[in-house]
Amino acid sequence: MYTDYHYSPAYEAGGFLFISGQIGLDEHGEAPEEPAEQARLAFEGMREVLHAAGLDFTDLVSLTSHHIGVDSMLEWFPQVKDTFVKEPYPAWTALGVAGLAIPGLVVEIAGIARCRV
Repeated sequence: MYTDYHYSPAYEAGGFLFISGQIGLDEHGEAPEEPAEQARLAFEGMREVLHAAGLDFTDLVSLTSHHIGVDSMLEWFPQVKDTFVKEPYPAWTALGVAGLAIPGLVVEIAGIARCRV
């Protein structure tokens, strides 16, 4: 996907790692029906990007989540997020959107992490 659409999974600049939107697709490239499973897979993808840069979720300073059905996301998203992201928590912005790039997706996450010197 990164090659097809000419973007990076993350980009380091100014002491920060800017992480592109992560989505939750299963091993077959399909979006699971359960929103919480999509979120879990997206956080797993973010973990891989962080680890490739020698970082982890403790380095995350900002998290942005995009939701279709933002009204109901508080029922499931915080629990999934909190299995990956621990105190001290990063800044978090949750946005409601009309659609995402792949049919069936209901959540996408992006983040900014501080780089270790």
